[in-house]
Formats: sequence, C-alpha cells, structure tokens
Amino acid sequence: MLKYILLGGLTYQPLTGYQLKQFVDNSAKHFWYAQTSQIYRTLDMLEKDALLTSEIQEQEDRPDRRIYHITPPGRIDLQIWLAEPMTEISPTKDSLLVRLFFSAQLDKEIVLTQLRLQRSLHQRQLSLYQNEIAELIRAGIQQRPELKRDALLWDVTRRNGELVEEAYVRWLDETIQRIEVEF
Repeated sequence: MLKYILLGGLTYQPLTGYQLKQFVDNSAKHFWYAQTSQIYRTLDMLEKDALLTSEIQEQEDRPDRRIYHITPPGRIDLQIWLAEPMTEISPTKDSLLVRLFFSAQLDKEIVLTQLRLQRSLHQRQLSLYQNEIAELIRAGIQQRPELKRDALLWDVTRRNGELVEEAYVRWLDETIQRIEVEF
C-alpha cells in the first residue's frame, strides 16, 4: 500500500523523501501509517523498478537532497492499481479491542480508566477531522484550484474518518455505561 501512497503523492509534484514523509503524515496517516525507514526502503524499491527516478539537488548551506519524480510506468502502475475492483473488506487491527476482550480479570476502575482515556483520544481525533483537516483541504483548494476533484476525494476520506470517530466515541460511551452498571 505504501508504494501507491508514495506514487500518488508524486503525481502532484516531485518531492524529497522528507517531503514525502510529511505528505504521509499530513494526509494518509489518518488511514495508513508509515515510518521514515519504510518510506526510504520503498522509494529505493520503486526506483529499482523504474516507477520513479531521483536526482540529487545540490544546496550551498545544507546537505544535498534527493528529489523523486514519478515516471510514466509509475503513473500507469498507479492507474491500474486505482482501477482494480476491491472485492474484499480490508481487515482492521484495534489494540483496544484486543485488550478489552481479555480484560475480565482486571479491576473495574482499571477498565473504565482505559476506556475513558481512549474516549478522550478519539474525541480529539474527531475534532481534528472536523476542524484542522477540513480547513487544510479548504486552504489547499484555494491555493491550487486545479485540484478541485482531488480536494473532493480528500474531503470524502476526511468525512470517513469523522464518521468512524463519531461511531467509536458513541461505542465507547455505551461501553463505559455498560461496564459501570454490569461489570
């Protein structure tokens, strides 16, 4: 998946590895996370596969930097992948659910503390989707109106995050209430 996130980011403009990490952290991180080392390993693989190229840009007061460009075969590979039908639901991982599933032997207050902490974190994430990310998308389209279609799709992915967080907070509220009464 990281391969396609990086190729997708490079469709907007050539970027350095550091800029690609920032791109991932400011956009895709909300649905796909990558460490810096994974990004650089993937960039090396993509360059070996001729899906991107890189060039060294010399800088006077700083170390030289490597700038990556998507190649025509990289664009084609991305387009083919984007057009492939998704015929399965992607599995999810949720460490809170794993912990909760096995927490019957814990003290009630320990379980409730964990759930309340998670509620606070999910409420904060919900606020991020509703405010900061929505504003970044609006600002982005004002700066680059030619990305209107992109911004529409960025916003529908933001909205997915918002709805998921609303549901998660609602589920946490229900769970906290049930544990307070039934545990």
